Amino acid sequence: MDKQSDFNEPINLSRDCEAILIPEGAPITLEKGTAVYVTQALGGSVTVNVNGNLARIPPQNIDAIGLEVQTQTADSTTSGDGIVDEAKVWELLGTCYDPEIPINIVELGLIYRCEITPLEDGGNRVVIDMTLTAPGCGMGPFLVDDVEQKLMQVANVSEVNVELVFDPIWNPEMMSEAARLQTGLY
Repeated sequence: MDKQSDFNEPINLSRDCEAILIPEGAPITLEKGTAVYVTQALGGSVTVNVNGNLARIPPQNIDAIGLEVQTQTADSTTSGDGIVDEAKVWELLGTCYDPEIPINIVELGLIYRCEITPLEDGGNRVVIDMTLTAPGCGMGPFLVDDVEQKLMQVANVSEVNVELVFDPIWNPEMMSEAARLQTGLY
């Protein structure tokens, strides 16, 4: 399910399910039988168009649209050297997607800092400074939660602190070249 698919037909929900209205971030309940159109299915969650509005269905509810979540996980066991594989951290950050744009947060240029610090008691803290494409977007807390949950899976990570920052303000020039080409913002 992590691969972007083309969903042209409506899907009727098989059961009531909780979702988040985009971009407000307000919780809603989508009722059984409601027709939705999948606009993106990336990173473990699904964005649907329902009655002209976008909503994010979290991984625990995507069975309501007949999909199975296939998330990428990391080996969360502690390794003997106590070191965090920074490449794995960046790999998992690349599985977090903006619910409105089918591009991961790394390619969008939303990650401003990724710092790994050993803790005195053992383990490591990963500190992420990230931003949003729009400062008033209500989806910020959901993206932060997604990042925290995924990074806690990395071996030797015992703490994850994600801070939303808005300085500098994000702009399309922060996107990777591939992302700019994909969106036509070059």
